[in-house]
Amino acid sequence: MMGNTFGRMFRITTSGESYSGGFRKNKGIPAELYGGLLTIVDGVPPGIKITSELIQKELDKRRPGQSRLDTPRKETDRVYVFSGVMENDFSTGAPVGLIIPNNDIEDAQIEKHRSYKDILRPGQAAYTYYKKYGQYADWLGAGRASGRETAARVAGGAIAQAVLDTMGIDVIGFVSELHGIKSCDITYEMAKTNYRRNELNCPDLEKADEMIEDILKVKAQGDTCGGVIEVIARGVPAGLGEPVFDKLSATIAHGIMSIGAVKGIEFGDGFDLTRMKGSESNDKPYFDKASGRVRFETNRAGGLLGGISNGEDIRIRVAVKPTPTISIPQSTVDVGKLENTTCQFKTRNDPSICPRIYPVCEAMVRIAILDAIYMAGGYKTVTDIDEKWDRI
Repeated sequence: MMGNTFGRMFRITTSGESYSGGFRKNKGIPAELYGGLLTIVDGVPPGIKITSELIQKELDKRRPGQSRLDTPRKETDRVYVFSGVMENDFSTGAPVGLIIPNNDIEDAQIEKHRSYKDILRPGQAAYTYYKKYGQYADWLGAGRASGRETAARVAGGAIAQAVLDTMGIDVIGFVSELHGIKSCDITYEMAKTNYRRNELNCPDLEKADEMIEDILKVKAQGDTCGGVIEVIARGVPAGLGEPVFDKLSATIAHGIMSIGAVKGIEFGDGFDLTRMKGSESNDKPYFDKASGRVRFETNRAGGLLGGISNGEDIRIRVAVKPTPTISIPQSTVDVGKLENTTCQFKTRNDPSICPRIYPVCEAMVRIAILDAIYMAGGYKTVTDIDEKWDRI
């Protein structure tokens, strides 16, 4: 299986599956080593304080089984730092290795999945995995297609956050729409003030109550719903990203679109720009005497021009589909018998992925931005560009 590394100079490599370790139990090895998720983070500079508590804080945002809006699966998502740090938890410059054991891999759940092994779940990757990996495809809890895989990304993103913190760069994500219920326009300040003030993490507290009530109604019907995640990156310097194929917008989109359940992405005003004239959509520049830099009167472009950061907030909207696992009977195919059939899947699921996917979006944006900073820094060392351009 290829494509498990993201980034160029700052990069993460992940491995592990939903029920990794389910078939390795009771073989004389510690329970923590049955199986789980691994993250290797390359490009961590020396002297960064990295602790399990720092990473755990991010993992707890997406950890299941914490509220009525989550899957009841009980994973502790406890992280262990096993390489790349030395005395006083400072990074050495070597790759940082992280492990997150799976602990909710009971035989009863495994056998439940086995009973559905040949039944294609609508909306999930079972069919495409069988086409790609044949009889060796991981049928247990969706394997690498499972949302559980994202815990490894969040762990890597926590390391990126530790580095970005030293630069004054902040990335924050939140729910702005759920099942058609939309919040007000949320500013960075509002998002910071009301961050995680409710179990949905919607900064519009009044609309959040309405959204939560709706999720619970959908859940009672055995169904699921989707929504929109917004991410704001503040403090990102201008000039990040490479023209053409490696635009910063392109690498961020790559990271976000690689998350399971994400079906679309917008920067700034996104598709709303299609309904404007150029005179309305253009962000007009001006010289700000207070900062001594060029700024923009509006930010409809979402902090990016030509795919390169312009110093304004990078604003992203992410479309998240409903959780595909539902408790309502659906028509499908038994690939073992090659017969049409109807099945009602009775495994654990989130009534909406939105309350747990925003930290994954934060992680991928952090990794993409930090990687772009590394690339820009390396490029600058081999140019003789006049320093005056840095000051505008």
